[in-house]
Amino acid sequence: MVRITCVVTTFSKRRRHMADVPSMRELLGDNPPQNWGKWGSDDEVGSLNYLDPAQVLRGVASVRDGQVFTLQCPMGHPHGDPVFPGREGIKREMVWDQELFESGNGPSFPGGIRATDDKAEIFLQGSSQYDALGHAWYDDTLWNGRSADTTNGGGMSWASILPIAERGVAGRGVLIDMARHRGKDWLDKGETFTHTDLEDAAAKQGTTIEDRDILLVRTGFLKYFYATPAEEFYEGFIEPGLTYSRELVEWFQNKEIPNLVTDTIANEVTANPETGVLLPLHASLLRNLGVSLAEIIWLDDLADACAADGRWDFLYTAAPLKIHEATGSPVNPVVIR
Repeated sequence: MVRITCVVTTFSKRRRHMADVPSMRELLGDNPPQNWGKWGSDDEVGSLNYLDPAQVLRGVASVRDGQVFTLQCPMGHPHGDPVFPGREGIKREMVWDQELFESGNGPSFPGGIRATDDKAEIFLQGSSQYDALGHAWYDDTLWNGRSADTTNGGGMSWASILPIAERGVAGRGVLIDMARHRGKDWLDKGETFTHTDLEDAAAKQGTTIEDRDILLVRTGFLKYFYATPAEEFYEGFIEPGLTYSRELVEWFQNKEIPNLVTDTIANEVTANPETGVLLPLHASLLRNLGVSLAEIIWLDDLADACAADGRWDFLYTAAPLKIHEATGSPVNPVVIR
């Protein structure tokens, strides 16, 4: 808890010391690329609408060997859980166990069967997870132009995770391994890349990022998390990742990317290196374009398999939990190659 408090304090100090940090509107402009209304005023799944049956079948056509990869990080790992500062990992406790039954305090069932049971307290975005489209906003307005007041009252009455969970995600996924492209086990803290870097890496891998692809990007930063003490990982917390530019956002819009999936906690470099603005791609991609964001996704095993045979595309599927009015949900994506 001390670590989390210290990191949050670091963010606060950074804001106080950077009085010239522009507002999100100043950074993005008055007329940013936007998909509001494209699928109707009541749409709550955004760019996932691009994943029509033809796109699902395109993903199925990428399956060659039937290899299966699950991409969730374990919850409750002895090393700790990778979470954004201010959140905590899962807190799990046993409710029923053999000791309880032997003490005579356990329930009694006909026939004498016994069972284990446990419960957990979790941040819904404290593991591999999907963001709801209403998770992040600016100017008091969420995805598709709805008021941020819809987040009040104990839940999200608009653009929660539930519509995404009910719909599900399936299509052709393509993995871009930026760490391998740059000859590293993992990218450095604050190391950035752009859409042109992604295309260069794809070309070197011998693949292409096609329209309506589900885009997976490996930085190796989760590998770094598990390989280093928490104090080192969170010191001066700033992750590597994509960095904002209008050209990058237009690239996402023009290629109709439905879903960005990364092995970092926040999908993008934590603070824009030129302006200091925190998480501008959450504003640009999630709020404005309706691009679904999946974070803390374990990509190392999948990347090794792709590098071994030179095939970087596959069927990607994911189904967040169906939680009413939630801001996000844990997920265990399944990839089939």
